[in-house]
Amino acid sequence: MPKYLKTSGISACLEDLICEAQERLYIISPYLKLSDTIRERLNDKERGKIEVRIIFGKQELNPTEMNYLLSLKYVKLFFSKNLHAKCYLNERKMIITSMNLYEFSQVNNKEMGILIDKENEADRQVYDEAWKDIQSILFNATDFAYIEAPKETQRSSNEPVIPKVELRKVPARQMGYCIRTRAEIPFNVEKPMSNEAFKSWSRYSDTNYPEKFCHFSGEQTNGETSMSRPILKQNWKKAKEVHSL
Repeated sequence: MPKYLKTSGISACLEDLICEAQERLYIISPYLKLSDTIRERLNDKERGKIEVRIIFGKQELNPTEMNYLLSLKYVKLFFSKNLHAKCYLNERKMIITSMNLYEFSQVNNKEMGILIDKENEADRQVYDEAWKDIQSILFNATDFAYIEAPKETQRSSNEPVIPKVELRKVPARQMGYCIRTRAEIPFNVEKPMSNEAFKSWSRYSDTNYPEKFCHFSGEQTNGETSMSRPILKQNWKKAKEVHSL
């Protein structure tokens, strides 16, 4: 069953969660200010070429923070204006908590959280239900690129100064889902499968063989999709708008 965490436990489990990520790492926090330890762990994910998704909810980032995140090739930033949730997960574990990924919160605040491990039968349904909501948040979030970061400003007190950073919207990230495994892959209606799934499919090459997921939304299709029809009919109009088909 889910494990209750106090403030120190949240910080320790979060570091472990990042270290253990082998397939995916999601960081969902309205506010971002990374500790040195979290930076080191993200550097490890960068060297391992692990895709990291960071969803934040405030258009204010310290310039140093912003430049660091921009330097990581495998980190993708998304903005969700109404985001208040704080959740951190890899392919196996998830932490749902009151704690922002903000250094001050980790050191000074009283926080609570729960640790969910989908390898435990009692936790699996909770993980899967939360994962559906996270996919919805990501799907509706905006992929942003930053304009040049402002220079550091002089501080007149001990309070941190967080200058606003101008943002510009960029075209939607070209992400899709494998219609057989639901793995995240580049959006491509000509090849809507991961490499491994495509190898399996190519043994028979039946373009009408029923598959499990929609290439555009990732939702289950009950066999309504195939290589010849990778997107659900009800999603086709939206897919054309988003991906300029």
